[in-house]
Amino acid sequence: MAENMGNLKRTDMNGTLNSGFIGKEVILCGWVAKTRNLGSLLFVDLRDRTGIAQLVFDGESEKELFEKAAKLRSEYVIIIKGVVRPRAPEAVNKNMATGEVEVAVSELRILSEAETPPIQVGDKVVNSEENRLKYRFLDLRTTAMQKNLLMRSEICRIARNYFAENGFIEIETPILNKSTPEGARDYLVPSRVHPGKFYALPQSPQLFKQMLMVSGFDRYIQIARCFRDEDLRADRQPEFTQIDLEMSFVDIDDVISVNEGFIKKVFKDVLNKDIEIPLKRMPYSEAMRRFGSDKPDIRFGMELCDISEFAKGCGFKIFADSVANGGAVRLVVAPGAGSFSRKEIDRLGEFVKTHGGSGMAWIAPGENGEHRSSLGKVLTPDEINKIIEISGANTGDLICIISGKSDVVYTVLGALRLELGDKLGLIPKDEFAFLWITDFPLFEYSEEEGRYVAMHHPFTMPMDEDLDKLESDQGAMRAKAYDIVLNGYELGGGSIRIHDREIQKKMFKALGLTDEVANERFGFLLEAFKYGTPPHGGMAYGLDRLVMLMAGCDNIRDTIAFPKVQNASCLLTGAPDYVDDVQLDELNIAVTKKEEKND
Repeated sequence: MAENMGNLKRTDMNGTLNSGFIGKEVILCGWVAKTRNLGSLLFVDLRDRTGIAQLVFDGESEKELFEKAAKLRSEYVIIIKGVVRPRAPEAVNKNMATGEVEVAVSELRILSEAETPPIQVGDKVVNSEENRLKYRFLDLRTTAMQKNLLMRSEICRIARNYFAENGFIEIETPILNKSTPEGARDYLVPSRVHPGKFYALPQSPQLFKQMLMVSGFDRYIQIARCFRDEDLRADRQPEFTQIDLEMSFVDIDDVISVNEGFIKKVFKDVLNKDIEIPLKRMPYSEAMRRFGSDKPDIRFGMELCDISEFAKGCGFKIFADSVANGGAVRLVVAPGAGSFSRKEIDRLGEFVKTHGGSGMAWIAPGENGEHRSSLGKVLTPDEINKIIEISGANTGDLICIISGKSDVVYTVLGALRLELGDKLGLIPKDEFAFLWITDFPLFEYSEEEGRYVAMHHPFTMPMDEDLDKLESDQGAMRAKAYDIVLNGYELGGGSIRIHDREIQKKMFKALGLTDEVANERFGFLLEAFKYGTPPHGGMAYGLDRLVMLMAGCDNIRDTIAFPKVQNASCLLTGAPDYVDDVQLDELNIAVTKKEEKND
């Protein structure tokens, strides 16, 4: 039966004990991590979020207390009183923060018993991800998860303090918004008092933070919750958190400068890493040409090589046709991968197909012209040697060649470069390589919609020198946009915003929105722009992704207390779920339930 705490009140956290506490009486609380019964002595590891304290129960001097302690099991919650003493020299644990001391217990109360946990809890445990998320309340007790969430809290604290010290004002923006579809699908919330109408959960606070600039607040900051109904992956969740900011009377350099200061501070304070600023900058076109990605991992080489000029006149029709049809033929050289077996190379070909490519041609240069290649029947030996020469490949390397539409070639080779870099161990794991990507295209052409769409969002300011192309040459326009990239991940992004009402109206028109549709969706923004709008810009960091990279994780679920799984459901609570008909009736909603198929 559980006991109460009585007059025992915690005096210290378990992980703070050290030799300076010797001789001091302490009261500690926590979970039993492990017990070791040596007959006359019983050792208990007591865990809280700060670490572990070793407790000692003496069976000879405190027999009744010892017998009570012998009943303790993993994950029991207890409170104890005792005196801190030094461990015996041979028992000192130098790998443990509290390893020099232990607590001789004089009083014990069992506050809560525990059944055997369905997953392992503690340090260096291995559980399936499904069970980790189903029993998340237990998974959150593990050392790794507590470390990640404590780091997340620290990053938020530093962000708030840093931006406050730089004149930013923290302001909350609404969660229940008007649906203004311009990107991913909205999550919709039905209104009870307005039958048939819906709120939308914010994909970002974009329009509200712009209106705060119109309102004269000058500098805004928010740790903002955002929602997007899109397919999930390792670094994406349906609900996520942004460090969101906006500034008035600024240009690109102003926004970048204040954010480089934040990056420098947060990495120094949290990881004791010195980040050299200013960070490198690279235009979008260069990033795509060299790395096939607008978020390149620059910790290693393997840059792309364009052989389109050669391919135009070569004997392989697929290569020649790709260039003739406006596409490209490009390659990447994987150093030392020429020893790959045919089976391993075929796997790379399958990898290419999963990223939209139709296949991969390859050459493995050998000694004295003895090359292995998939092109031996369609190219002459001289043509194969020419590709090797252009690529700069050496004997023992592997040349991977992709042809087709330029955007597909870039996507495929960008992904293949990362796959090979990881497979070959070329990526240094303890390095943080930052990069600003600038000069993005303002528009990108959507084959699906048959029109140009905004690459970032409709509120991004075009480059001044490109303004005259807004109604005539959209594909050639560049944006005052910038992304900060870290180790191949987009860490954050932003832009200078349109603040001129007429330019904003032209932007909507260029995106195919009639005046009527533009006013229906964004009329409140256009109305605000009538009354004096300062030039402004800002950006947002993906907090979950920032924590993931700083903590050395490979999935943002390990940085979020209660995340969703691949199909956007919660294994812990069972959300989403059906609701009562009474609730649906109040909302004037009728639902047609589909029977679930049994596999």
